[in-house]
Amino acid sequence: MFVSAKELRFKISMLFDIIDKKEDIIITYRGKPKAKLTTLDSTNKNEKDQLFGLWKDKEVDVDAHIRSLREGRKFL
Repeated sequence: MFVSAKELRFKISMLFDIIDKKEDIIITYRGKPKAKLTTLDSTNKNEKDQLFGLWKDKEVDVDAHIRSLREGRKFL
């Protein structure tokens, strides 16, 4: 089902009823598709696990790397 951004604002409860029926909703903005609204049950659970253990084979200390990313810029 296609709905505009305006319809999304004004008819959100109707859209939840449609999602309960396991139907996807494509949200359009100015006639062009911009987003897809789906139920959480329809997503593949393996997609979330693909990044788990990404750094397990690296010898880099992950905590130290994250701290270095959060330090911010160093100005002269």
